Amino acid sequence: MHVTIRAIGNSKGVVLPKPILAQAGLEEATNAEMTVENGAIILRKPAQPARDGWAEAAKKLAADGGGELVMGEFGNKGDAEQVW
Repeated sequence: MHVTIRAIGNSKGVVLPKPILAQAGLEEATNAEMTVENGAIILRKPAQPARDGWAEAAKKLAADGGGELVMGEFGNKGDAEQVW
């Protein structure tokens, strides 16, 4: 697909067509990671931080009553003598 490179102040820009954004998974994005690889400009979805959303998921799980232990309670021999 051909696009026009337009002057924007001291920079240049292109309009990204909606179908291209959708194919890249960027249709709702407000930012992206941009790199140059082998002479090509690459746009990618930003990497999410590790464990992003875990706190909210844990709260939802607890609210839905899904926080019980899967394996049940168990101890190790000698745990009763441990001082915490």
